[in-house]
Amino acid sequence: MLLASIMEVCLKYHTDYLTWTGFWLYRPINNQEVEEKEFEAEATTIVFHYHSSRKMEGAVRVQILSQAGISEVPSQYIQPPENRLTPISNILTSLSCSNVPAIDLSHEKESVIADIREACREWGAFHVINHGVPTKLMDDLRRVCLSFFNDFPMEDKLKYACQPNSAASQGYGSRMLVSSQNDTVLDWRDYFDHHTLPLSRRNPSFWPHFPPEYRTLVADYSDEMIVLARRLLRLISESLGLRASCIEDAVGEFYQNITASYYPPCPQPELTLGLQSHSDMGSITLLIQDDVGGLQVLKDGEWLTVQPLPDAILVLLADQTEIITNGKYRSSVHRAVTNASKARLSVACFHDPAKEVRVSPASDLVSQSSPPHYSSIVYGDYVSSWYSKGPEGKRNLDALLLDT
Repeated sequence: MLLASIMEVCLKYHTDYLTWTGFWLYRPINNQEVEEKEFEAEATTIVFHYHSSRKMEGAVRVQILSQAGISEVPSQYIQPPENRLTPISNILTSLSCSNVPAIDLSHEKESVIADIREACREWGAFHVINHGVPTKLMDDLRRVCLSFFNDFPMEDKLKYACQPNSAASQGYGSRMLVSSQNDTVLDWRDYFDHHTLPLSRRNPSFWPHFPPEYRTLVADYSDEMIVLARRLLRLISESLGLRASCIEDAVGEFYQNITASYYPPCPQPELTLGLQSHSDMGSITLLIQDDVGGLQVLKDGEWLTVQPLPDAILVLLADQTEIITNGKYRSSVHRAVTNASKARLSVACFHDPAKEVRVSPASDLVSQSSPPHYSSIVYGDYVSSWYSKGPEGKRNLDALLLDT
């Protein structure tokens, strides 16, 4: 079917083709003049829909599109005008967002708590340094994740493909949202999602066996991240005058996922996003990135680029923490932009409640003079809404706001 369709387009435009990893390389026949862009557009659409219909997972890998050397992105990746980078945001993208707070966890506890209080109120995001996670482990994890995407054949990587039409499915994928709508705009990103905690979910046989140290490094990183997440949530609780275990008690047993995101070069970065605007749905996210940069946070209505900070870990408050703190601390709205010249890698570690946990504002933060600002919700229902409707910034969280 794919072959016949491509041949039909080739005959229409008087071209020949060469197959390569399920794609094509353009080659005109007999030096005839050919409308190359029109050929490319039709062939891209055919191959895109062919890969999208395969049972392994519901979208073609973005890396295939990027490596094919296309000059225009398929329409499924083009953001509506209101979501694209404006000339102003393009300027801000090139600026260093040096005022994203960086908090040294080796300082005196009272000083750290004060810094966290200000960062959570003003940003919902901050870097931590001297956090106790070995730098070598962070570097090694970035190395093996990048190697998985770059150094191995697509057929080997697809053996670890996500389950189709399943939200937050473990494995190698491209499509984040589960939607039957054909107008869903896709992110310019491939990823590998690992289920790491609780230990009953951790099954390294679902993770790549190449490079050979991959599985061990992911497990070791998971163990380090849960320690840091608990430490940070205790400090965040204390910064509000709450008992140290308040937020952690409200969340319950942590469900941890580690997602390595790979953003290939994009021929039209002004039309696409690597990851659409959203806030994370859980309690706290810990993220490391390479030196390419492309993560942006929304601050006072402006998109500002978070420049990578060597050896630092970026902390992003997520939606359930906003609910538990009754809006005193806000979750961070962020997105990833693309570029035309260099691939980018980030590794995010998410810490969420179990799906049966009901989340509501902490009782110590609710009074007659400070009523609850959010309805309580079962976390599993929140997740289903997030994946089926899409985030669109914080619309799922905003739906829980009460009139107070």
